[in-house]
Amino acid sequence: MPINPELLDILVCPITKLPVSIVNQEMLTQLNDKISNGNLMSKDGNVITEPIDEALITSNKTTIYRVQDSIPIMLEDQSIDAAQLG
Repeated sequence: MPINPELLDILVCPITKLPVSIVNQEMLTQLNDKISNGNLMSKDGNVITEPIDEALITSNKTTIYRVQDSIPIMLEDQSIDAAQLG
């Protein structure tokens, strides 16, 4: 189930306070390719092993937050640095 649009309207990055938007399918594919190759880490340095079905990205396109069961995981240490996508 996708994230509630009303919730999306009020969510901001807890670090930068920038608005977030839903990651597009192309970027999700890139993220999941990196995950399947063992090459994607969260900001705390842990390798991400579970595929991502939905995610949010900051408006400056630098930080990604996973969404699990329609709940955004807006924790800095579990966020993903978008620079990993190249």
